[in-house]
Amino acid sequence: MNDANILIVDDERAIVKMMIIMLRKEHFSNIDTVFNGEEALVACERKRYDLILLDVTMPGLSGFDICPLIRRTTDAPIMFITARDSDFDKLSGFAVGGDDYITKPFNPLEVVARMKAQLRRYMRVKVIDQHTARSYDFGRFQVDESEATLTVEGRISHCPALVFQLLLFFCKHPNRVFSKGELYQRVWSEEAYYEDNTVVVHIHRIRERIEADPSRPKYLVNVRGIGYKLILPKTEDRDDS
Repeated sequence: MNDANILIVDDERAIVKMMIIMLRKEHFSNIDTVFNGEEALVACERKRYDLILLDVTMPGLSGFDICPLIRRTTDAPIMFITARDSDFDKLSGFAVGGDDYITKPFNPLEVVARMKAQLRRYMRVKVIDQHTARSYDFGRFQVDESEATLTVEGRISHCPALVFQLLLFFCKHPNRVFSKGELYQRVWSEEAYYEDNTVVVHIHRIRERIEADPSRPKYLVNVRGIGYKLILPKTEDRDDS
C-alpha cells in the first residue's frame, strides 16, 4: 500500500506541505502535487493514481467541476477536502464521484487514516484472487469480480471503487435485505466514519448504472423501514433480456 501513487490537488500550499510531511512519516513516497483543477486533469492524463485528495474551491475549475472528468479514466478513490461543510455540499461531492468528504480545519492524522482505509479497499478490489472470483449475471447487467467490471447492456460502465464494492456485496447476497448501518459496516468497515447519507448516495449511484429508470428501480429496491436488497431475476427473465 505504501507504494501507492497519490495526487494532492489544493491551492493552499501550506496544506499541501503538511499532507506531504504526514504521508512521508507513514512511508508513502509516490506523492504528486498540483495547485489547480486544470493541472490536476493534465496529471491524471499522464499518470494513473491510486488515490486523489481533491480540494473543492480553487481558482478556475473547482473540485466538483473536475471530479466527473477524472472519473472517466479512473476508479481510484477521490477524497474531497474543503471548507464547504453544508449537507448539500457533502451530497454534491458524493454525487459527482467522490468517495469521502473531509472539512477544513481537519486533523491531518485523521485524514491519513481515512486515506489508508480508502487505499486498502481499493487495493483489495485490484488484487482479487482469480481462483475465488466470480461473475454475476442479472440479465440487464453483469458484474465480474476478477476484472472488477460492471457491464450494462453489453457496455462497460465505469464505477468508483466503493460503488463497485457495494454492488458486489449485493451480488454476493441477492434477495437479502440490509439496513444502511449494516451496509456501512460490511462495505466501508468499522474504521469508516459513519454518515447516513453516504449509503443513500452510493445506492443512487448504483441505480444510475444498472436501472433502466433509476427513479423506479427493479433490481436494487428499497424495503420500506428496513433497508435495501438486490433482487435476483428469475431464470426466464434473464434469458429474455
